[in-house]
Amino acid sequence: MQILERYIFRTALSAFLLCLGALTAVIWLTTALRELDLVTGKGQTLFMFLYLTLLSVPALVMIIAPLALFIAIMYTLNKLNGDSELIVMSAAGMPPWRILKPFLVLTLVVSFLVGLITIKIMPESFRELRDLVSKIRADVVTHFVQEGKFITLEQGITFHYRDKAPNGTMRGIMFHDRRNPNMAMTYFAERGRVVDVEGSPFFVLEKGSVQRQDKNRKETALVYFERYSLDLDQLGVNDGKVVYKPRERTTAELMKLKPSDGGLAGQFGRYRAELHERFAQPIYAFATLAIAFAALGSARTTRQGRGAAMAAAAVAMLALRVGGFWASTMAVRHAGGVVLMYLLPLAFVAVATLYAVWTQARPRALAGIVHALQALAEKSGLAALARAFDPVEWLMAMAAKVRR
Repeated sequence: MQILERYIFRTALSAFLLCLGALTAVIWLTTALRELDLVTGKGQTLFMFLYLTLLSVPALVMIIAPLALFIAIMYTLNKLNGDSELIVMSAAGMPPWRILKPFLVLTLVVSFLVGLITIKIMPESFRELRDLVSKIRADVVTHFVQEGKFITLEQGITFHYRDKAPNGTMRGIMFHDRRNPNMAMTYFAERGRVVDVEGSPFFVLEKGSVQRQDKNRKETALVYFERYSLDLDQLGVNDGKVVYKPRERTTAELMKLKPSDGGLAGQFGRYRAELHERFAQPIYAFATLAIAFAALGSARTTRQGRGAAMAAAAVAMLALRVGGFWASTMAVRHAGGVVLMYLLPLAFVAVATLYAVWTQARPRALAGIVHALQALAEKSGLAALARAFDPVEWLMAMAAKVRR
């Protein structure tokens, strides 16, 4: 890149990093405050609290990066035009693709970053987060729950036991699970203890009962048992193996899944949508560039307002993100929704690019028409008329007649 291109790239990169850091920090802080009970109520260290909350940062960066890129490009183009730099570049004959080049380089970097996060980093961070939550829940049950007190292990799960024997066995256990809005389950047991099975913590209950209250039925189902195992992990267990959520699966695992695979329990659409969401996300960076450059890529004088163009770009970005969520939902229900996940950002790229090309070419086209009319007048012997013909004054006169 030449000096001018490097200058534009540095300005856009600085704005992008500032926006990305600020937005990520604000959202991370909001998320971290909700998990503060890890330290105050569940006996975890401050280091564990920070590590656990930082595992959500890759998912935040994946969502925020295209937005930060959009803000950075809009800011840079508006700054260049406000300082008359964009006008000077255009007047000096600098082609639009030269102005676009540094933004395209930054977009390629952001697209690669988003792709790396969605395909590799984010699934691993979610899986690590799930394992940590599982261990924390086991630690809470075995070490931090006080006798005779009720504690919320997570939203919808309440745990209580009467006392603890010298060997660590808990007695008088009550475990209430209302995570499913249509089915509330309450477990009672005389005693129980936490055991580790292949790295997953299970709560083994002895001599108790399970009460199932279906929202759609009046009667309550009651089942007695001699021995019952509860998975303390929020994901449950299927045939002795932990069933990971779609976002916690690696990309290689998602690519190998088939509708006929056991254990998916009719949820194959969610796994399909998750897989294609990871590959479609990098395309949104190019859609962001196209929208921003179409709105502010043309040089304008200080008398020409840019507020309407910025508002239109913001609306287009909102429509792009909402459309992306809608396409993901469609992909869960129908295989045809997968096409929409890729087609939508590509359509925004195509439409915005065509608009940008038309905006850049329109002044040159009008100038060519005016010169052609003047040349025709010269050849027709109407030289005085050709020299006196001012298209700007003619357009103003026509506008005045229309107003009258």
